[in-house]
Amino acid sequence: MSEKYEPSKIEDNFYKIWEERGYFEVDGNKSIQQKDKNFAIMMPPPNVTGSLHIGHALTFTLQDIITRYKRMDGYKTLWQPGTDHAGIATQNVVEKQLLAQGTTKEELGREKFLEKVWKWKEFSGGTIVHQMRKLGVTPAWSRERFTMDEGLKEAVKEAFVHLYNEGMIVQNNYMVNWCTHDGALSDIEVEHEEVNGKFYHMNYHFADGSGFVTVATTRPETYFGDTAIMVHPEDTRYTNIVGKEVVLPLTNRKIKIITDSHVDMEFGTGVVKVTPAHDQNDYEVGIRHDLEFITCFDEKGILNDYCGEFAGLERLEARALIVKKLEEEGFIVKIEEHNHQVGHCYRCKNIVEPYISKQWFVRKEVARGSIEKTYAGLTQFFPAHWINSYRAWMDDLRDWCISRQLWWGHRIPVFYCDDCNHQWADKKDEPEACPHCASKKITQDPDVLDTWFSSGLWAFSPLGWGNNEKMKNCFSDSDLKDFYPNSLLITGFDIMFFWVARMMMMGEHFMGELPFKHIYMHALVRDETGAKMSKSKGNVIDPLDMVEEFSADIVRFSLAYLAVQGRDIKLGKKHLELYRNFTNKFYNASNFLSLNVSVFPDLKDIEVKTALGKYMLSKLSTAVDEVRENLDTYKFNEAASSLYRFVWNEFCDWGIEYSKASKDSITELGAIFKETLKLTSPFMPFISEYLYQKLSGTQLENSESIMVMNYPKDLAKNEEVEAMFAIIEEAIVSIRRAKVVIDMGNSKIEKAYVKLDKNIDKELAKPFIEKLAKVETIEFVETKVENSITDVSNNLEVYIPTAQIDMSAIIDKLTKQKEKALKEFDKLNSMLSNERFVANAPANVVEENKKALEEVKTKLEKIENELKAIS
Repeated sequence: MSEKYEPSKIEDNFYKIWEERGYFEVDGNKSIQQKDKNFAIMMPPPNVTGSLHIGHALTFTLQDIITRYKRMDGYKTLWQPGTDHAGIATQNVVEKQLLAQGTTKEELGREKFLEKVWKWKEFSGGTIVHQMRKLGVTPAWSRERFTMDEGLKEAVKEAFVHLYNEGMIVQNNYMVNWCTHDGALSDIEVEHEEVNGKFYHMNYHFADGSGFVTVATTRPETYFGDTAIMVHPEDTRYTNIVGKEVVLPLTNRKIKIITDSHVDMEFGTGVVKVTPAHDQNDYEVGIRHDLEFITCFDEKGILNDYCGEFAGLERLEARALIVKKLEEEGFIVKIEEHNHQVGHCYRCKNIVEPYISKQWFVRKEVARGSIEKTYAGLTQFFPAHWINSYRAWMDDLRDWCISRQLWWGHRIPVFYCDDCNHQWADKKDEPEACPHCASKKITQDPDVLDTWFSSGLWAFSPLGWGNNEKMKNCFSDSDLKDFYPNSLLITGFDIMFFWVARMMMMGEHFMGELPFKHIYMHALVRDETGAKMSKSKGNVIDPLDMVEEFSADIVRFSLAYLAVQGRDIKLGKKHLELYRNFTNKFYNASNFLSLNVSVFPDLKDIEVKTALGKYMLSKLSTAVDEVRENLDTYKFNEAASSLYRFVWNEFCDWGIEYSKASKDSITELGAIFKETLKLTSPFMPFISEYLYQKLSGTQLENSESIMVMNYPKDLAKNEEVEAMFAIIEEAIVSIRRAKVVIDMGNSKIEKAYVKLDKNIDKELAKPFIEKLAKVETIEFVETKVENSITDVSNNLEVYIPTAQIDMSAIIDKLTKQKEKALKEFDKLNSMLSNERFVANAPANVVEENKKALEEVKTKLEKIENELKAIS
């Protein structure tokens, strides 16, 4: 073995061998599969918009750990990989590329534009898959899917047509969230941000010339769409004007003053304008009062003829010009600074408008079954509190707007007859004729489906549902039976409502069961200071860079160790450097073992006979139980911590050191360490494989891989031998402490005595204590040994005779330390006894001096005890 582990020379080669052997596939572990043990987890398909970020790395690392664990534990395992077409996001990427080239999608036309997007998909998808492989993840690559592949296109049509025919998909003119760049958005695609805006107070004059009423608004550009003025019915300030008419500023259009309890009397002037076509609340008021709905700008945000001289201007650009004109004409009373929440498109960050548009909706009733079954506890959330967030959102669910004004995506499978106006949904891409009148003049709906409609089917569509034999090589006939419901979903909490809720409702509606038994929501990965990562801050961690610098194993273990349920991860290079030391510990342990024995057997092939072997096996048994229990409950950090503690503290710091006094235990320790490598494999697969093969005297190229061997389980516990070694360790630590007193911490001494409170096998314990405590001879005694340095611990006392030590130099050193400490004590005590100092000095200075005095007292007490022990 070389002196240094070099992951760059190992990882790509090992991964290639694993993949070529089919280990990642459903039957990759066939030799250890157990009947009726199935495990399925669906990869949250990353968007084909570029490359992976550190959040993806966390998701895929945790998924791979649990998948490798289940695979080694004998489960028939499917980790379903795939990528998402991500309609808005991907179209935006390609549109920006075209603009940089001096052209637009409109100039290209729909067909040629889509060719460009498909080319981008191939490039981005290839990049993403390459990054996943570098991270060492092991999904069933032969089953890789894309949300617009030929099979999933069929599944989407199947789902749409089914819901359409049930009356669960409807088309309505309805107020939606509208991005003037990307079109209709669902509620959860709108990000609300606080902005520094203005409150414009405008006078609306009564039509009869009797005066005016003042209205406050944050959006003066929409007043051209006002169809009423509104006050609260109980607001006595305005009782006498209810029913009167006012004239819209800069126009001759008259509107009435109405009452509605929606008005907040305490806010602004208590008088609000009603713009039913451009405000969500006003929309509801307009319906209640049968008001006219006037749209004053188009889908691109361009003001129309209702806006008079401002027609043709973009809504936000027009605001300043409209305000200027209103001021010139005397309609603006005052303008105040006003902070308020404004909705932005989650993709392009454009300000979102409430806009009435004809769109397709999935009715909220589709979710009823999933809500009832979730409330019945048929799906378990980890951490458990996420069920509360899920319930809160589902209880307030509205119809889901699923149509998008894009070119990239699943085209809505609805067709219109140009002759008889019949509308129908069809699974065929090109129906031959209208089913109502047999006309051949047919037009398909131009819109595409919301990305989340297709990914909402992800828990079952890749398993063959609705695929109609297309992509048949990517699934088998038994998949739905074996892998639905999925065993587990692991994803970030930020897409709970985008994705998880959609899958819950679609899975339950089409399959009759909730799609997941367990849902694990992980938190965000932040930088080491706790700040959110962003390119503008320059604190983004590229997972591929970290793999190149540290190794896939170190990145994976760092993320797992830090993944506390419900808590954001603070990740920096210091963490990666810490866990690089952990991999070094593994390597050094293997080196030590190999220096003594060239080839080690597997644990199952030997009988552990030595006391040290039994002790280490018992400690490993505890670690195995802890790791299993924590993985089963998705406490990845605690599983990693148990592993770390056993390897570093118990096996390396004690087990290997003990073995220097028990050479006959080396073979057993090697076998135990190989079992530890199996325990480690899901977390750090590459170094585990490498060291396992080395200790076995084999090469992966011509031997079985650790990743398809049985995961450790039910190892031999031995409480009696653990209790004995606990006493041995206590004796070693106690002697080491006593040696520090006489300034011989690292030196070998001639003799020490040990007085035990508990009975152990002294002959067995003696060589371990002598070797690790660096004592020529240990003698067990029944009574106190006079003229000795003494150390007392819980279960024993140790004595180092002073006769074998030149005490004068030590006494001289301690005496000088005592004199120095006394001077410091007198100085601090004098200051704090001075009432004037205490009264006039800053409080923090007084407190610091008090603290320093206590520290000096403690130091003096320690020196006195050491001198007393010596004397």
